Amino acid sequence: MSDRLPQTLRSDALDNRESILDAARALFSTGGLDVPMREIARRAGVGPATLYRRFPTKQALVAEAFADQLRACRTIVDEGCADPDPWRGLCQVIERICEVHARDRGFTEAFLAALPGEPDAAGRAYTVGALAGLARRAKDAGRLRSDFVLDDLILVFMANKGIRTRSTATQVAASRRFAGLAIQAFAAEPRPLPLPPAPRLAQTAPDSA
Repeated sequence: MSDRLPQTLRSDALDNRESILDAARALFSTGGLDVPMREIARRAGVGPATLYRRFPTKQALVAEAFADQLRACRTIVDEGCADPDPWRGLCQVIERICEVHARDRGFTEAFLAALPGEPDAAGRAYTVGALAGLARRAKDAGRLRSDFVLDDLILVFMANKGIRTRSTATQVAASRRFAGLAIQAFAAEPRPLPLPPAPRLAQTAPDSA
């Protein structure tokens, strides 16, 4: 029995950890990063002491809760940078990251936040640097407007975060449309290109302006 006890404790600790992460993802997704740690503990069915023993700070919890999504975003940026056409690569990055953000409010805030002492600071710096390099190449190719700055892209992601609809599918569709509009605004020589379909956001919305 004594031999099984340490294994049982380890199993319980792992279960607690996963319960905390599941609760954090769910609450961050609906309430953003301002959700209190005590509320996360309550949702996970653990005491505050257990939560803080596993994750001493909210920064640590946020980084772990969204580790997979952050890695996915780095992959998106890497794939955009690998495209021989830097403008096409940048457009794909904007479209895909906006879609990822549209599916999870909490991850949007985690992606945009500059949390002091965050565990993934190096990964964030790499992603920002890669985006800056991709934008520079798109400018050099004459496809991205010359007055573009990286903060313009952050503005797009911040505005995309504000899209709120009743269903995830509609939210993703609205995000795709918004990304298409932003991309056309960033073009050095804007051309009226077909946009993704416009979702019905209001029952009384007219079909055209």
